[in-house]
Amino acid sequence: MWEALQFDFMRNALLAGVLVSISCGIIGSLVVVNRIVFISGGIAHAAFGGIGLAFFLGFSPSLGAALFAVGVSIIMGAVSFKSKHRADTIIGVLWAIGMALGIILIDLTPGYHVDLMSYLFGSILTVPGSDIWIIILLNLGILLTVIIFYKEFIAMSYDEEFAFIVGIPVKPLYFVLLGMTALAVVMTIQVVGLILIIALLTIPPYIAEKYTKSLGGMMTLSSILGIFFTLGGLWLSYSYDLTSGATIILVAGVGFFIFQAVGLLKGRGGITR
Repeated sequence: MWEALQFDFMRNALLAGVLVSISCGIIGSLVVVNRIVFISGGIAHAAFGGIGLAFFLGFSPSLGAALFAVGVSIIMGAVSFKSKHRADTIIGVLWAIGMALGIILIDLTPGYHVDLMSYLFGSILTVPGSDIWIIILLNLGILLTVIIFYKEFIAMSYDEEFAFIVGIPVKPLYFVLLGMTALAVVMTIQVVGLILIIALLTIPPYIAEKYTKSLGGMMTLSSILGIFFTLGGLWLSYSYDLTSGATIILVAGVGFFIFQAVGLLKGRGGITR
């Protein structure tokens, strides 16, 4: 694969993979410990409505996905706070409507019709250099936010009632987390696609949680695992001419079961916790 690094598109792909793995490691850890995996999946799939809207109106698909994802994350956050017993139903509805709206709007777009596969399953080899800078800025924003509110995120994640009592603004912080999740989703679209985003957000943090004793450690190990899975999947996809996004997730899935097997052998417990 070393000879492939002479090409700009491959260097961009590697850099994008590393950066996205870091953001997914950080946000994914918060998603896992706060048990909002279903919400993050809903945001990811509903974002396709923004992509369809962008093509229909003729502006950037990434911007459309970002606006739609942030908007949907706000709605889902409000719903999960006000009626938790019905949140899963409403999230599922928004999930389905977002996907359907995106497909219909793309069907209605005159002229060239975008390849849906590149958005559903990723196209890391087509990430342009301009997008790399955007991903870097988004990564820095996420990293700084987590560093500044690290103690508050810990309190909210592990003892929400205590966080309320000591005066931590749990609700605004929760919306900040969902907003960062939406941005992480937008960054990940080109790497593994909307369908597979939830795997990259959850598999590395789930593994990391079992081998770390702090949220910071979990974020660090999760980012490292994400980088390993992404680069390993990218190498396999290049070597055997496979779809990159699906290969990355398959590598992550294999890693998941290997760590589960190691955990069972060491007496750390099975898949269920």
